[in-house]
Amino acid sequence: MASASLLLPLSSTFGKNNCANRHREYKINVSVGIQSLPSEPRLQSVKTMEHQDECAFMKRRNLINLGFGLLGLLSGSTFAEAAGLPPEEKPRLCDDACEKELENVPMVTTESGLQYKDIKVGGGPSPPVGFQVAANYVAMVPSGQIFDSSLEKGQPYIFRVGSDQVIKGLDEGILTMKVGGKRRLYIPGPLAFPKGLTSAPGRPRVAANSPVVFDVSLEYIPGLEDE
Repeated sequence: MASASLLLPLSSTFGKNNCANRHREYKINVSVGIQSLPSEPRLQSVKTMEHQDECAFMKRRNLINLGFGLLGLLSGSTFAEAAGLPPEEKPRLCDDACEKELENVPMVTTESGLQYKDIKVGGGPSPPVGFQVAANYVAMVPSGQIFDSSLEKGQPYIFRVGSDQVIKGLDEGILTMKVGGKRRLYIPGPLAFPKGLTSAPGRPRVAANSPVVFDVSLEYIPGLEDE
């Protein structure tokens, strides 16, 4: 369906030229008719009006087709929404029941301005600075829209903590977690994305130095045995 809609602008151009060609054919036939039949001028008037009506109809139709073609280019989700389909549910680390429980969890604020709530306190070790960690995360704007997620990629994200390999708020938040734990990080703008993130299909824009929210679960620390 998408490829068909891309051809609509081309068909509108063809329709315009075809209409013009028939207009020239009418003029030739009418000029011949004027020489052969005295009543032909009246026929010329009728044909001209019919031709103008047909061209106007074709122009309106082509404009409508062009509009639908442009709508198809904007987003594939437009057709799903128009059909009344529900938006695709993305996997989360904190479901509805978790969200309700989180309301009663006390907020912790650090000196940097980072805030967090522990969804689940882990029973394993905390990662030493410079060690690699494997963590799952769901990154959201404050409204709850997801803009990145390791769950959608199907594997934990591995990085070295305390080495500036991720944004500062995530780095700081994971350093005090324990393996098996799950935490929600409320990351202020200065600890988030200095340059922001551009929007993409299914992903909201993240403005530069704007706050973000990360749900993080610390899965394991490669090479470090549980204590």
